[in-house]
Amino acid sequence: MSLEPSSDRKAGILRTVVDAEPAEIRAVAWSFAYFFSVLCAYYIIRPLRDEMGVTVTKSGGSLEWLFVIVFVVMLAAVPVFGWVVSTFARKRVAPIVYLFFIANLAVFWLLIGDTPSPRVAATFFVWVSVFNLFVVSLFWSVMADLWSSGQAKRLYGFIAAGGSAGAFTGPLITQSLVHSVGTANLLLISGAFLGLALVCIGGLRSLLGAGRGDTDEAPAGHGIVDGMLRVLSDPYLLQIAAWVLIANLISTFFYFEQARIVGAALPERADRVQLFARMDLAVSVLTVAAQLVVTGPFLKRLGVGWAIAALPASAVLGLLAIAVSPTLWVIAAVIVVERAIGFAIANPGARVLYTVVEPEDKYKSQNFIDTVVFRGGDAASGWVFSGLGKVLGLSTPAVALVTVPFAMAWLVLSLRLGRSQEERAARASDKGVPQ
Repeated sequence: MSLEPSSDRKAGILRTVVDAEPAEIRAVAWSFAYFFSVLCAYYIIRPLRDEMGVTVTKSGGSLEWLFVIVFVVMLAAVPVFGWVVSTFARKRVAPIVYLFFIANLAVFWLLIGDTPSPRVAATFFVWVSVFNLFVVSLFWSVMADLWSSGQAKRLYGFIAAGGSAGAFTGPLITQSLVHSVGTANLLLISGAFLGLALVCIGGLRSLLGAGRGDTDEAPAGHGIVDGMLRVLSDPYLLQIAAWVLIANLISTFFYFEQARIVGAALPERADRVQLFARMDLAVSVLTVAAQLVVTGPFLKRLGVGWAIAALPASAVLGLLAIAVSPTLWVIAAVIVVERAIGFAIANPGARVLYTVVEPEDKYKSQNFIDTVVFRGGDAASGWVFSGLGKVLGLSTPAVALVTVPFAMAWLVLSLRLGRSQEERAARASDKGVPQ
């Protein structure tokens, strides 16, 4: 992989913002564009998903049951994904999955129209909740397959900034066009960006080809059930799963409070979509700024443990803020800050955790954690918080305070995982494996 002479100037500019070797520049640029396209596609429809959730609750539906349905659908989808991973060459997995979701967007474009029914709204909410996990998890599987642990620490901050730029552009498109083109036509725009992601995958694979130590013509092994068994048998992967599970417990509390408070404060559907889009924009601005300036040096100097611990630390402060003042602007501010820290620092750090696992685990175990564990946490957390509020009669401030100890345990687990990652990377380096 070498630079063309005509690209030297652009490469030099890029190297001022990312600690990349000359031979890595073009692949880093493709990775940036790939993540931009994926998250732009998702964030165009994310405000629609959040609005569909409010529509369901206002029509008498229950978010708790929606999360259960999402989990059940995820359980059905994961074996299908496992079959794809086990059957097709690794380089073909992402294109197959993305083309499938583009077709889904076309179907929803026909169904939603200007005023979707509660049933269509619920279906779309469930679908987007499955869609976003698969497309993002698959992106990071490809990244873990192509970049080593040492490269990831240097490059993931900048690559993640591509996603943040997409997360900025997506809601900007939604906010600007929702009143003029209507909600349904936004789905077609989202599908177009997924198509751009396919182009980026082709460019990236043409440069880097196979994953490290393997061939991209080979499938990733057995089905996704094997990924579950690997998680249960490997203490390191099990700790990652626990980290994701606690993260979902906290984020579900924030999400439920957002739906309740926003639904009560803003009666108009378009106003709610616009607020969600503005929150996404604020998150994206903060995230991109942090990823370009903070993430790389943070990971390189302080390590993975402190990076992923930043998220539970912010959650503790957010829970205390909601306990003091559970209002619209407080919940909005807490969610914006928590998500910005998660996307800018904690998530790139968490993805570095997977660079020291076996090649098969980068697809199967990572996907199992990102999908089944993630959405299982959603479903369980929904009923936990519903029970605390409706059954035990605890107020929002009381539930927030009850959740604080879980956030503290999450912080301790983060530091422990960071130490484990460094130890694994050191052992691999001693054996001569590039890290």
